[in-house]
Amino acid sequence: MQNQMNQQGQPQNQMPPAQPVNQTGVSTNHGGHELYDAHEVIAGIISMLDQYQMYDQHTKDPELKDILHRQSAFVTQMYNTIVESFNTGQKPSVSTQVYNMTQNHDQVVYGIKPSQPKKPNTSVQDLSDNGLSAYMLGHTKGLATLLAMTALEMTNPVLRRVIADSVPNFIEMSYEIFLYQNKHEYYQVPQLNMQDMNVMLQSYTTVPNQGNLPH
Repeated sequence: MQNQMNQQGQPQNQMPPAQPVNQTGVSTNHGGHELYDAHEVIAGIISMLDQYQMYDQHTKDPELKDILHRQSAFVTQMYNTIVESFNTGQKPSVSTQVYNMTQNHDQVVYGIKPSQPKKPNTSVQDLSDNGLSAYMLGHTKGLATLLAMTALEMTNPVLRRVIADSVPNFIEMSYEIFLYQNKHEYYQVPQLNMQDMNVMLQSYTTVPNQGNLPH
């Protein structure tokens, strides 16, 4: 049966147009800016995984080594999901997973204790769990920021969702490393005095919800 025509002479009830594909069958529904950002994201994840392999050789604390191994395995699957979504523009065969840390969320230690001044290492032999965990934190925090910015520039809806859904995972990995560092006094957390803190905490107040704004 022929499609009925609308008032402009165009057929009605047509299926949406197929996503553009190139001669290899790969989806091409990506914007130019998006392609550059996706390359930066994927390269950044590769860099993290490569660096984690090097850190593994010098990590001494079994607890930190366990964090490194679990994060590396999780990010490897994340990498595969992102690459598949980037290549096809379609829903990946393995969806974005949720990272679960093993550190205790409720044991942040506040306050500053005197410690030795930090300085650059003079050789590889100077590498320590303190420094290695800091390098790991730098990777996860940097990728959380990069992915959040990149998701705002994605035109492909699948790749945008995969990138956006990966941001909370890097945030969780960052917090896991922070908790490890804080527990070992590598990452100390200063606080304001009680009076100043209370003033800051009481600086804002809520307002009644007015419901829907007028059009």
